Amino acid sequence: SNLIATLEHCEVLHPKIGHALMDLSDLIGGLSRPGRIPQIEVAMDDERCVLIFRNLDPLGAEDEKRLRDFAREKDFIIYLQPGGPETVTPLDEPADLRYRLPGFDLELRFEPGDFTQVNSDINRQMVARAVEMLDPRQDERVLDLFCGIGNFTLPLATRAGEVVGVEGAAELVARARENARRNGLENVRFHVANLYEELQEPWLKERFHKVLLDPPRSGAQEVLGHLPRMGVERILYVSCYPGTLARDAGELVHRHGYRLLSAGVMDMFPHTAHVESIALFEKGGK
Repeated sequence: SNLIATLEHCEVLHPKIGHALMDLSDLIGGLSRPGRIPQIEVAMDDERCVLIFRNLDPLGAEDEKRLRDFAREKDFIIYLQPGGPETVTPLDEPADLRYRLPGFDLELRFEPGDFTQVNSDINRQMVARAVEMLDPRQDERVLDLFCGIGNFTLPLATRAGEVVGVEGAAELVARARENARRNGLENVRFHVANLYEELQEPWLKERFHKVLLDPPRSGAQEVLGHLPRMGVERILYVSCYPGTLARDAGELVHRHGYRLLSAGVMDMFPHTAHVESIALFEKGGK
């Protein structure tokens, strides 16, 4: 949209940032070249809030001082991003971001540029529900595709005999491995693989009882054909876009012999038209 509206607050965002929009507007307006700050990303853990300023030009000393004063006064941590995602760096001390999954006695660490769910309360409920629905047992092996930093992988590992997580971003896999180590989980492995390309990975030849899929909006169509060959009996599909979930559900049911057991939605994005969906499939039966 080309329509620009002035917002004094935003109910979609966490209150800490949603109620600070006018303060942010004043901050940007006071910089020497406000038009060269096209976006601000937000990263939050259970206690801290990071603002990532996309700066198209280097900031001068006076602008950096303004940012520092703002961060100190409003209790934010500020990062700058002069280029691509790999250029995200703290203005001063780096943030030690982490969130807890108390139902599993887990704590996951992440970096400001990492993907995490925007709604921590709903995420905790979603993880608990996903593990309950997939129902991993001590004698079972579980595969978690699009695993990220281990948001589902590590909770599953507290119940299953072994869990394998696969993710396309090497930096997220590194974080997932570190999170497993920090939480004392030794029955989990992680691999880096682009799940949208033709796969020839060794883990494809392994057997898994259950699979969790949590793909981006584009869905998981490219990996679905591998699941029956791995002996997968149960699939839990978590989706942020109902359109691709419906497409992939049709393929699982009509091409690969799974049946839909249950499905529902979670209000991950309050005050918006978007939802997080969850669907459970089982091999065979009627």
